[in-house]
Amino acid sequence: AYERTCRYLARKSNSVVVSVGYRLAPEHPFPAQFEDCVTATVHFLRTAQDHGVDPSRVVLCGDSSGGTLTAAVAQAMANRRDTPKLRAQILIYPFLQCVDFNLPSYQQNEKVPILLRERTLALGLKYMNKDLSVIPELVKGRHVPEELRLKYQKWVSPDYIPQEFKTRGYKPSPTHPPSEELHEYTKTIFDPIFSPLLAEDSVIAQVPETLLVTCEFDVLRDDGLLYKKRLEDHGVKVTWCHLQEGFHGTVFSATLGSAMAFKS
Repeated sequence: AYERTCRYLARKSNSVVVSVGYRLAPEHPFPAQFEDCVTATVHFLRTAQDHGVDPSRVVLCGDSSGGTLTAAVAQAMANRRDTPKLRAQILIYPFLQCVDFNLPSYQQNEKVPILLRERTLALGLKYMNKDLSVIPELVKGRHVPEELRLKYQKWVSPDYIPQEFKTRGYKPSPTHPPSEELHEYTKTIFDPIFSPLLAEDSVIAQVPETLLVTCEFDVLRDDGLLYKKRLEDHGVKVTWCHLQEGFHGTVFSATLGSAMAFKS
């Protein structure tokens, strides 16, 4: 599915593009995908010159769940001393956190194709090999115990979303009592490999320069906005591209040619 997109990027940017064929869930459960991407990144950084590539100019890129993997791999590579440093990362509407599924973008775009809110949670749970019956409780936030809520609220909160993104029908959500049983069942989703926005400050400060793409009509818009703030707070240079008419999947759709044409 992505070969056309990768060929387009290679042609338009005059770059060598390496597409990682990582193993897929649910046959290969988390974190096999992350491990495959780290392995491929390390191998390519060490052998870049064999492909005519300057190892100091390697950029990681991914969209949607690929953006999640890109963010996680960039964090994992930040403190390595056995490979060249990554030049930059490109995150195209990535999924980055599992704390709050009621951020303004989740509320505003919960029924906007192609990534409905419920579909987002279903894909994440399948990735972690968890039962989909817990989705309603996750939407209520009952998987987050009080001590984690207090820890994460400095990174994940509607308070950090600029006001102009709240004007389209956002209402603060009521809080629901946490469920210890639910947390125990789903706690692996707080792993920064799954939710890179939840990485510690010491890790965030080390990630490379970043290009971040967000779309207005996308449940994941605010994940990107929150990560942008965290990176900038730690002095990481961020170039932000917001597609005002964009929706989740816009970049992929754009390389399909006239078969799928949209204003964005």
